[in-house]
Amino acid sequence: MKLLKEWFKAIIIAFITVIVIRIFVFEVFTIPTSSMEKTLLPGDLILVNKLSYGAKIPYTNFTLPALSTINRNDVIVFFYPLENKELIDDKSYYIKRCVGLPGDTLELINKTLFINNKEQQLPYSAQFNYQVLSKELHQDTLAKYSITEGGKVEHTELWQLTMTDSIKKIIEQIPQTLSIKSLNIPPNAFADYIFPYHPFYPWNIDNFGEVVVPKKDVTIKLNNNSIHLYQQIIEMYEENELTILDNKFIINGDTTNEYTFKMDYYFVMGDNRHNSSDSRFWGFLPENHIVGKAKTILFSMEKSKKNNTIRWKRFFESIK
Repeated sequence: MKLLKEWFKAIIIAFITVIVIRIFVFEVFTIPTSSMEKTLLPGDLILVNKLSYGAKIPYTNFTLPALSTINRNDVIVFFYPLENKELIDDKSYYIKRCVGLPGDTLELINKTLFINNKEQQLPYSAQFNYQVLSKELHQDTLAKYSITEGGKVEHTELWQLTMTDSIKKIIEQIPQTLSIKSLNIPPNAFADYIFPYHPFYPWNIDNFGEVVVPKKDVTIKLNNNSIHLYQQIIEMYEENELTILDNKFIINGDTTNEYTFKMDYYFVMGDNRHNSSDSRFWGFLPENHIVGKAKTILFSMEKSKKNNTIRWKRFFESIK
């Protein structure tokens, strides 16, 4: 009987330890989409350090002190801000690269990212979409170079493929390749699905900003144009009552032409730049939605209709 009690006690302690570690220290997260290829692949099982930026107690507003600050180019896991859930913790997990910090001035010009007027280097594994004119491209060739997105346009010699710059250079040298053309969207080509969804900001997936990432305690001016950038923050993330009447802005019953942010915000992008639902599509990421820093790939499996293949080389690989 005594031995049974000891076993039961050990099981309870182990269970509590696992729960505490999961809530406050680490989370295991499976990559569901290709938005971070080739940095992360669908089927990667990654370890997320919640202590890095301050672990949050689920379903509360209490957060433990952070061990480090969020740095530019950190790969972070967060709750998808626009998901219609009453509680933040019930929202879906997303993972992207943090490219803009609170207070940064951010601009994307013909795919090139500028932060505070300084050109940023692309992640080594960043991908874009290309149009490839080829007499013949075999599926074996695509598989050899891990080209997993896109394909041939029916009844033509045109292929639309997603590639890193290094793979694009290899495909250019294949004898069957006639030409490779980058898919470019011209500046000021307004895309109504790109944040903030208003023609005054004629932005698109390749050309975005200039915009300042909101920072806690910074006050901005409100007008009929700037409100489109900040209405989502004022109403949804910082839970104010906002009424707009002509040129007047009434916040919690007070008429004003300015607003002071209560939180820090971030701008995130996927490394698969043409195939990622990120801040270009849904806006700024609030600090209270951030879960932690992606640290290590624990396990990786490529799933296909025929069979599943374990990617042994990706085991315990650091995420950069």
